[in-house]
Amino acid sequence: MIRHIVLFSAKDPAEVPMIRAGLARLQEIPHARRLEVALNEKHDRLSQEIDVVVYGEFDDLEQLERWKAHPLYQEAIAVVRPRRDLRIAADYEVPG
Repeated sequence: MIRHIVLFSAKDPAEVPMIRAGLARLQEIPHARRLEVALNEKHDRLSQEIDVVVYGEFDDLEQLERWKAHPLYQEAIAVVRPRRDLRIAADYEVPG
């Protein structure tokens, strides 16, 4: 299984709801076992810069790539990219 985690910060805090809504469209795409889009609750006082988190689980890298190739993924990028400041992504394989 592949875990896909992406962290976003907004250029303008007023645009966080628009970023979240754009990313929420990703949940409509097949190929993910699980996909969550959530606002960072910012409980960690040392790390306040992240506004929105995407967490996904995929059977394998092929499913992740199919998910990224879906037209809704491109629509989400078109909404989010001009509004985001920071994007940090990490993918890793879960054994077993």
